[in-house]
Parts: sequence; C-alpha cells; structure tokens
Amino acid sequence: FDQVLVLIDGVRLTDPQTGHHMLNLMVPPEAIERIEIIKGAAARRYGMNALSGVVNIVTLKTANPGVYATGYTGSGFNKDTTTQNTYNNKGLRLMAGLQGNGIQGWVSAGYDQGNGYRHNTDFRTFRSSVKLSSIPTKETDVQLYFLGGIIHNAFGANGFYAAPADKNSFETVNTQLGSFGAIKKLKTGQLEAKINARYNNDHYVFVRTNPALYQNFHNSTTFMPEITYNVSGEFWQMALGVEARKEWMESSNLGNHDRTMLTGFLEHRFHFFDDQFDLTPGIAATYFSDFGFHAFPGIDLGYELKDNFKVYGNMGYTYRIPTYTDLYYSSPTTIGNADLEPESALTEEIGFKWNSSRFFVDFAAFYRSADNLIDYVKENEDDPWQSQNIQNVSTLGLESTVDYRFSLLNYPQLIRFGYAYLKDDIKNSDFNFSQYSLNSMKHQVNVSLESQLINWLQQSIAFRFVERPDGTNYQVVDAKLTGKIKGVELSAAFNNIFSEAYTETNLVPMPEFNFLVGLSYIFN
Repeated sequence: FDQVLVLIDGVRLTDPQTGHHMLNLMVPPEAIERIEIIKGAAARRYGMNALSGVVNIVTLKTANPGVYATGYTGSGFNKDTTTQNTYNNKGLRLMAGLQGNGIQGWVSAGYDQGNGYRHNTDFRTFRSSVKLSSIPTKETDVQLYFLGGIIHNAFGANGFYAAPADKNSFETVNTQLGSFGAIKKLKTGQLEAKINARYNNDHYVFVRTNPALYQNFHNSTTFMPEITYNVSGEFWQMALGVEARKEWMESSNLGNHDRTMLTGFLEHRFHFFDDQFDLTPGIAATYFSDFGFHAFPGIDLGYELKDNFKVYGNMGYTYRIPTYTDLYYSSPTTIGNADLEPESALTEEIGFKWNSSRFFVDFAAFYRSADNLIDYVKENEDDPWQSQNIQNVSTLGLESTVDYRFSLLNYPQLIRFGYAYLKDDIKNSDFNFSQYSLNSMKHQVNVSLESQLINWLQQSIAFRFVERPDGTNYQVVDAKLTGKIKGVELSAAFNNIFSEAYTETNLVPMPEFNFLVGLSYIFN
C-alpha cells in the first residue's frame, strides 16, 4: 500500500498511520477527468513514498450546469449462512456542475451501503466533495481554487488484518481533506502556492459485538504548504518547488508522535533537434526530523526516431519512510519494529512507444534494486508477523500493452492486450514466512474487447490471468453492457463470471460471480 503515492489534483493522500487509508477517496467517478500514472524513477519530483511510482487523480475543472444522478444495485445471489440474508449492495451519487459569477466547479455527494459478499463484509459509506475555482478575466489575474471533501466509511473487516481470527472485526474511518491555492501567470512563467490539510480518524474493533475485548483509536493530521514555479525558454522547461509537511499521530496503540519534513525539488528539461530528443535531469531532497536528510537524483531521456515512434529511458533513486504502524504497532498477531530504517531503491527503465492509425504499442523493461525493503515476516506459522528490513530485493520486470483499433459496421472497436512479468530476488532473508512473497505477482495477462455494434449500446469483455511466484494462479472474466438513450444511461456489469476462487493482497478472498445494474440521468 505504501510504495505507491496517491494524489488528488496533486494533493498527497499519504497517511502517517498506514497506507491502507490512501484510497479513502471522496471524489465520485463522474468528477474524474483522467488518471495519470508516473512509474518508478520518473516520480522522483514527488519525493518521499513514491518508491514504485505515483497515481495522480485529476478531477474536472468544471461540469456543465445541471445535476448528474447515478444509482446502482447489485448482488451475487449468495446468502450469509449466519443470517440467511442474500448479499446485496446499492448506492446513489449526485453531482452538480457550477458556473457563473466568475466561479466554476462542481459539488457532489454519495451514499453506498450493503451487506458485502461474505460474512462480516457489510459497509456504509458517505462521501461528499467540492471543487471551486475563479475564472480569470485577464491572463495576468490570480486564479484561486479550492478542493475539499469528506468520507465516512464503516465496514466489517473480516480477514483484513489477522485472518482467520478477526472474522468478526469492524472498522470505522473518517477522512477530511482540504486544499486552497492560487495560480499567478508571470512574464517568465507560472507561480503556484497552496496549503493542504488532511485529517483521519480510525477506530478498529476486533470483535464488533464486544469492543471492550480489543480496540484501537488512531487520529492522524497532516498540514502541507507548498510553492512551485514553472518557467520555460525556447529549448527548455524548468520546474522547482518547496514543500513543508507536518504530521501528528495520536493513537491508543501506536502512541503519540509527530514529524516534520522539508522537501525541495528541481527538474530541468532540455529538448533538441526540433523536439526529437529530450533530456531531463532532476533531484528531490527531503529533511526528516526523525530520519535525517535524503536526496533522490534521477534523469529521464527520450528520442523520437519518427513521428510515431519514441524510445525512452530513466534512472533514479526513490525512497519511503516507515509508517507509524510499521514502527510501533502491537497486537497478538502483528508486531512493529521501532528500529526500522527507511526503504530506498535505484530503478532503471528503458522502453519504446509506437503508434499508428490502428496500432499502439508500449513496451518497457525495468530493474529495481531496493535496500531495507520493509516486509512482515515470521519464523513459524503460529508466530506473530513482525516488520523487518530485508537487506536487499532485486526486481526484474517487463510490461507491454498492445492496442488494435478497427471499425465494424461504422463503429469503433478496440482490442487490448497487456502483459506484465516480475521476478523478485529476495536476498539475505532467513525467515520462513513473508507477506511480501505471498502478495507478489510473477505473471499477469490482460485481454479486453471494447465494442459497439448499434448506435445506443456498447459492450466490453475482459480476461485476466495472474500467477504468483509459488505457482498458484487464477483467471477472471468480466463483462459490461452500457446503453445510452436521450440522456439516460443504463449499465450492467457482470464480475467474475465463472466464480473463480482467488485472493488479492493480504490473502483476502475476492467475490465470486456478482452483477451491478446502474442508472444515470442528467437533470438540466
């Protein structure tokens, strides 16, 4: 969870308690414009905790005036053997576009609830978010913007942390996020300043009907002012910035802690030969009040052999500091380690992209040498898991995507093939059981077809094959139908059609066959 940094509009969602909370997202799917993925060393400008890369969720600047309403319901027709109730989940989302009086943006709210897909996986989630920005009348005007949101998530946590003993556990998480900023265009570039704040409250109960038996309360707060400056010339662009970050942790289990971080970054992109060749050296440096000073230099380069063919490569250092859970957690099944060192990695990647009227091909190979990687390990099956620094983990990886576009009955069709390969070489580890090894994937194959044959109906089908290092594997098939008629959108998603039994991270069993039916409508 912690090796990938998640952002919303550039705002860090990192939680000092644990990476489990990074996907407490308060923005609805309708508000997302695009998702940017920055891999490995290319993510160095974001500093700490971008060890494997960055996922930046970019939201819409504005939405057309009106109210967007989406409702859904779904089930797998299985029953809870304890209550004999059929598993069923449902939700409603509303989003309104705002525009006028020099302001643009949107506001949203949504509620989801259900009894999950197996014993003690029920949930209740409320989320709301807003994004507002001023509309400059002149290019030199200062543009102000605000992004804010809240999410309340209460759920049965069967097997999430201490399977199988925690089958009746329950967790409630409340998160608030706020970001206020200003953008000023200058003659020489653009200056942006913003202040971000995030608060998270987590209440975990080991047995939901008997909280007094074992429970934890965690409160984390982060405050993050930052300034960035972008400037460009005829043959170059430069970005530099500084960020301060203060974290506070108050916990009945982890104790009370705080840390201060100061980060600066500089990137300078040079482009030559009519933009055919680009070279981008950069560095990010961070001072941690508890881990000292660390720097992350790196370099990117690219060369366009033709207009539709580009080769690229990058190399650089990335870094992650332990969470307070890694350091101080204590329970009958899991023990932290206050002597943990931060993780660091040197990553090298090389690849190419080729695009034509019908084909798109993206291929990359990378090698990562990670030092002091944090893993949860144990000697014997009955021992508690304990966080430890593994001395060195070397990872060789390959990934490729091939898209084929064509037309059938005058409608666009898309076939996509993806493959990823990972080989981990864990050195200097004398432990018999490792969560890192259990959660790793060796082979992953994705094949999908997105099709349209009539004017109002689109359909897709997707196949995924995964094999882990120990040889276990699974195959999952999903399908979706989407119909649009006069502002009404009706969808039906069929997940895990053949009820494949498989697990993802932490060996949590995933749902068998289930379906979701959704209805969307725009009220102008």
